Amino acid sequence: MRDVWSMVHAERAALVDDLETVDAARWEEPSLCGEWTVHDVVAHLVDTALTTRLGFVAGLARARFDFHHQNARGVQRRRGASPRETLDRLRDVASRSSTPPAPLDSRLVEEVVHGEDIRRPLGLTRCYPQEAVVRAIRLQARTPASFGGARELVACVRLVAADADVAIGVGPEVRGPTLSLLLAVAGRRAALDDLDGPGVAVLAAAV
Repeated sequence: MRDVWSMVHAERAALVDDLETVDAARWEEPSLCGEWTVHDVVAHLVDTALTTRLGFVAGLARARFDFHHQNARGVQRRRGASPRETLDRLRDVASRSSTPPAPLDSRLVEEVVHGEDIRRPLGLTRCYPQEAVVRAIRLQARTPASFGGARELVACVRLVAADADVAIGVGPEVRGPTLSLLLAVAGRRAALDDLDGPGVAVLAAAV
């Protein structure tokens, strides 16, 4: 458990460092995450870092059990008046170890996938620790779609990492970097260009 939290804390700190020199205007660019801007995704990461198990349940009830509405409210609550203010908030929560009621590896999914939601549109790159990405994709693959996962998807394709000992699923093969496989099964179409194999068309039709 301590190892997971150390990876989570390191990812938050790395993102803070990467965003230090990004011009404020670029924070309003679209992220890879739906309709959210880069600024919105950073605010979401602040919100999830502050979320506790009890707080998550209470917030979901207030949102009438609409998970997307709960997330939107969290972004509104944690987004600062300026990018600098939001970045300072992320820095302040970077070492927190609270979590909603979910497997602990979900924190790695959160930090890695949303880290790329932010970095890729800004032209930033990060060499993520392989263990963090592997743990994240393994959790994503066994989590049902109703909880934001890809369990049903990997019943249709076989994900084979070109840079790690990862082979998950049944069906036509999709091969590529572990990070790109993770992003694709998390619904990020931008990662599809990094992948090869007969299963890419199946994957593309599902994300």
